[in-house]
Amino acid sequence: MINPVLLAVCIMLILSMMRINVVIALTLSALVGGLTAGLSLNDTIAAFESGLGGGATIALSYAMLGAFAVAISKSGITDLLSQSIIKRLRGEHAQQTSTAIKYVVFSVILLMAVASQNVIPVHIAFIPILIPPLLSVFNKLRVDRRLAACILTFGLVTPYMVLPIGFGGIFLNNILLKNLHDNGLDVVASQVPTAMALPAIGMVVGLLIAVFISYRKPRIYQEEKKSVEEVAFKALNKRHIVVAFIAIAATLITQLMTGSMIVGALAGFCVFTIGGVIAWKETHDVFTKGVHMMAMIGFIMIAAAGFAAVMKATGSVETLVAALSSDVGNNKGLAALLMLVVGLLVTMGIGSSFSTIPIIATIYVPLAISFGFSPMATIALVGTAAALGDAGSPASDSTLGPTSGLNADGNHDHIRDTVIPTFLHYNLPLIVFGWIAAMTL
Repeated sequence: MINPVLLAVCIMLILSMMRINVVIALTLSALVGGLTAGLSLNDTIAAFESGLGGGATIALSYAMLGAFAVAISKSGITDLLSQSIIKRLRGEHAQQTSTAIKYVVFSVILLMAVASQNVIPVHIAFIPILIPPLLSVFNKLRVDRRLAACILTFGLVTPYMVLPIGFGGIFLNNILLKNLHDNGLDVVASQVPTAMALPAIGMVVGLLIAVFISYRKPRIYQEEKKSVEEVAFKALNKRHIVVAFIAIAATLITQLMTGSMIVGALAGFCVFTIGGVIAWKETHDVFTKGVHMMAMIGFIMIAAAGFAAVMKATGSVETLVAALSSDVGNNKGLAALLMLVVGLLVTMGIGSSFSTIPIIATIYVPLAISFGFSPMATIALVGTAAALGDAGSPASDSTLGPTSGLNADGNHDHIRDTVIPTFLHYNLPLIVFGWIAAMTL
């Protein structure tokens, strides 16, 4: 009989690829998984509903970030960036400079994504602020937005795998190291990023393939209204731009002090209002527009939390691992491969590598020890198995975030233009390099 977790994840992925709404796909697959595992319909629904609250904080965070993004766009600070790039593209040597500008823009986006995880831990908050004003620039440069999605996802995932600061500190020390200790593995903090270095190289390889091979060719998108050449530059209010910088600083400082994206975004929104960028009577409309921008991400994250709760209630993750381990025998290489593949399936269903570690570490650490894997190899196995699926999951904020920015004009499909490209370019290399790390460390 097919494992309920495996069945639920496959159904969720198939429905998503058929362009069924991801929220519906997650809900239906959770119900099928629960019923297949032997839970009654009432118990399955109860488990699903009990998990919904776990996504509420994230959903409200994204709603506040959406309002903050709308506010910062009204200040003109992002227009300043896009207009300066467009002016360079209109010059006499625009054709010769367009390639250089394209890679400069890619580099800036990548650095912003990396900084959002470790240096200034705002996670995906920068995407709806930075990316929509650059879409006209992307169109002018004929950038394949699947490449932009790959760059953003790389910057959202890879840093927390190896850099123990910001979200990386949470992933490597507070979650991965703690769960390894809790399950009897004697390792120290300095070993964790070292063990994860080789899997992270797999992410780099995937990024290079996306940049220089897969999406190197130009791709033409339909402009919403006017071409880049026809866009009239609006006058920028310097005072509003100053207020925007103050609001950004207030948001970052508040978030770092409180550890809350909700409070940070609220602080920035208040600065915009007090500074006159948003009139008091406009606050309702701006907030509503921001919620509309990020609502789908919020609902998907809430549904993903419900899905994860049902999968935990079935107990089928443990059953799946036990079944695989019994079939492997003493084949160490096959055991490592199957552990990584199971991690991929579990994370793709749950949508968060951070939430996956507590589930799989309990099973993987004793299993890895029984197969004779070294402590470093065990770190690589558990860490890579959790990171697998963060890129390429329809319900992961590492894919939902890029889509929220790249689809601002309706020209970017979440599944076909973000999920599938990031799955192919990151999950497959992660499996290869994670397996090499498990076998050589």
